[in-house]
Amino acid sequence: MTSSGFARRLIALTRKETRQMLRDRSNLIIGLMLPAVLILLFGYGLSFDVRDARVAVVLEDSSPATLNAVAGLAGSDYLSPIWLHSMPEAEAMIRAGSADAILRVPSEFMRDLVHGSGQLQLILNGVDSNTAQAIEGYATGAVTNVLDHLSDRSDTRITGPEGIAMVQRIWFNEANNSTWFLVPGLIVLIMTLIGAFLTSLLIAREWERGTLESLFVTPVRPLELVLSKLAPYMVVGAIDLIMCLLAAKLLFGVPIRGSLGIIAFSSMLYLLVSLALGLWISGVTKNQFTASQIALLVSFLPATMLSGFVFDLRNVPLVVQGVSQILPATHFMTLIKTLFMVGDYWPEIVREVLILSLYAVVLIWAVRRKLVKRLD
Repeated sequence: MTSSGFARRLIALTRKETRQMLRDRSNLIIGLMLPAVLILLFGYGLSFDVRDARVAVVLEDSSPATLNAVAGLAGSDYLSPIWLHSMPEAEAMIRAGSADAILRVPSEFMRDLVHGSGQLQLILNGVDSNTAQAIEGYATGAVTNVLDHLSDRSDTRITGPEGIAMVQRIWFNEANNSTWFLVPGLIVLIMTLIGAFLTSLLIAREWERGTLESLFVTPVRPLELVLSKLAPYMVVGAIDLIMCLLAAKLLFGVPIRGSLGIIAFSSMLYLLVSLALGLWISGVTKNQFTASQIALLVSFLPATMLSGFVFDLRNVPLVVQGVSQILPATHFMTLIKTLFMVGDYWPEIVREVLILSLYAVVLIWAVRRKLVKRLD
């Protein structure tokens, strides 16, 4: 009898919350349209790759042999060479911002190269250190490839005095494409947005309208109220997760090496954590504006900046690393990127799932305690 009463009350409350969500078009726009915009914006508009970097190539020796040695620059998709004959002209371009780097080919380059001591001078614009490092790698790789090819075609060893060839391999992101790194992280941001931000308004709105007090005189229990408010947004989150997976596979070609079942389960678990966090914020503040601002500050912005979505957390100070480990988003970010790029690595999966489960239990308990039937 008790279980059937619980089920009836839960179904009735869930229907009520679903109707209310469908009537509020702004919530649907945020929950369904904004994730689609984020997928396209981050997937296509944000990239850590360098394309068409402007390199001023100063040819102090314009002999055919020298031109062949640096011909790889013109064949690179990442570099856009500008051929010059004087260093002052190149320096003026890099100061004006019309060149990102200078590659100086001295007049004695080919003569020294035959004897294994040829040197090129690469000057980088260090305003953007990430771009500078990328250009250095691209330019070095382009020149080295051509020199290796020339060495294979001749009897003279021109690859350097040591004669060592370095073969590069990139694990897990063999395309060396930052989109593969960004798109899995989008799932974290979207689940956080739908969870913490949207639900942070629910209880606060009912407090402001006085409808929550009317529920206190009904047989509805706090746990039933919590579950009924979570259910509609779990459905919205599931739809957004499907959108993310389809976009990752069909639009951006991101590999999904882990089990889809585990990806779905862990994503729904993190969504539950975010929803419970939003409900708790809503119950604490009892004001929609305050709840939305706090939700952004404690969930969405940290998920963007401190979860490993943009920065490698190993490169930040220890204090920041400690703060990041408190965030549920950090653990889900680690988990979802492992599932996408590496596969079903069970030690990582079990650890992060247990941590997220603990967050879910604690936050649902906190929300339930916050919704005890009393008027302040």
